[in-house]
Amino acid sequence: MTETIRTNRPLLAAGLLAGLLVASAALAPLIADARPAREIPVENVDESLTDPGADGWSDVPAATVPLASAPSDVPNADDTTVREVAIEAARSDEQLFVRLRWADPSADRSTDSPRAFADMAAIQFPVNATTQPAIAMGSRDNLVNVWQWSATATTQELLAGGIGTTTVFEQPQVATEATRTTIGEDEGWNVVFTRDLDAAADNRTQLDATTDMNVAFAFWNGENTERAGQKAVSEWYYFPFGPDDGGAPFQTILWAVAGAAIALVIAVTALSVRRAGQEGES
Repeated sequence: MTETIRTNRPLLAAGLLAGLLVASAALAPLIADARPAREIPVENVDESLTDPGADGWSDVPAATVPLASAPSDVPNADDTTVREVAIEAARSDEQLFVRLRWADPSADRSTDSPRAFADMAAIQFPVNATTQPAIAMGSRDNLVNVWQWSATATTQELLAGGIGTTTVFEQPQVATEATRTTIGEDEGWNVVFTRDLDAAADNRTQLDATTDMNVAFAFWNGENTERAGQKAVSEWYYFPFGPDDGGAPFQTILWAVAGAAIALVIAVTALSVRRAGQEGES
């Protein structure tokens, strides 16, 4: 009996390997067609959602985006406090609405003294919707638009072609509304950015694009004296403005692959234990 068991072990291993290869081959087309994990859904709506507390926001799916300190040479660049943000996006026939919600127990609205800094948030888009510029304010050949909200009740629309090249649009097309809200166990900000899809101007991002739109986010906590390059930022994410290719969500595919691998490991372990027991009995 012992010899038979030893002879079957290679066959068992070969069978399990063949099963893994078959499963991988079946999942490969799904992985190839999968949407990237950094998608932020955009809901089509028939109403205006400029109000951060509008009832319509309850029907808009949210994406939780992690944040990290921006790479920068400014003092205390790695000392930032905003860890994540909930982002919801909706689009009507005429406007794009983006709501940002993040925890910040202190509402810092004043810049009246040299040590007073306001809370701020910003959204960054490539000017050319088909590109993905350098994450740190783009580059000379690949510009970015930045929408910036400040708790001082000011909103700016900016153009940048690299760090230190920011220019303010004289006629901004972005509007914001902000309220305080509850985020988990803390208080925080609830800010809506609104802009017309068609806001034609040189070096302004066109939001009526029919391709997926890259987007990134930045936050400053005034209480922590965060300003300029001392900020919490995201990686590039994207709004799916392009046609739906029907691919399965990337996270779902990863979980399917992980589940198949775990099942195979359990099967190998169980059979090995069983064979070891049979050998011991023989």
